[in-house]
Amino acid sequence: MIPVAIADYLRVPTPQAWIESAILNTDLLLVDHANCEKKAASTALSLLYRYVEKPDLLQRLSILAREELRHFEQVARVIEKRGVAYDYVSASRYAGTLNKLIRPDEPQRLVDTLLVASVIEARSCERFALLAGMVDAGLGGLYRSLLDSEKRHFDEYRRLAMEYGDEEDVRARVDAILMTENNLITTADREFRFHSGPTVNLHAGPV
Repeated sequence: MIPVAIADYLRVPTPQAWIESAILNTDLLLVDHANCEKKAASTALSLLYRYVEKPDLLQRLSILAREELRHFEQVARVIEKRGVAYDYVSASRYAGTLNKLIRPDEPQRLVDTLLVASVIEARSCERFALLAGMVDAGLGGLYRSLLDSEKRHFDEYRRLAMEYGDEEDVRARVDAILMTENNLITTADREFRFHSGPTVNLHAGPV
């Protein structure tokens, strides 16, 4: 079940067409999911290097980075166990487009980076919840095991944004980021990815 706070935050649900693509392309889903976990860890680590003057932020980001790497390890073990080839997969437009919304000057840059991360974590949590009961038991178990931590990461990034930003500005930025995010997940993509929109071709194919 999708946590109410996640559904309310995201505003627009994942389209059914994306879910159908995911069920048909579980190998590709796993590989791109593994890449997403690495990127999530990289985001937290990059913030650790950039904001060394903020000790509380550093401690909380360090925990997030370690958890994301543990998630990558979990997904990588499932990939190996299922005999899936972990080949190169190009990135979707999703995170790159959202990151272009980040303002260049501080403290707005930090606030926007935290909010983009919160949105990505929320969408991941929503998709895990949607898929958990629709894929095979092994994969469903993996997704259910990640739900609580993904929601916690969403909560943490959102709390941090509120702590380091002005409340009115944060609300306005959430609106702007979600306007773009909602468009990304509801408009067609040519290739299926974990964070893609509905794909043109729903038939399963090679990774």
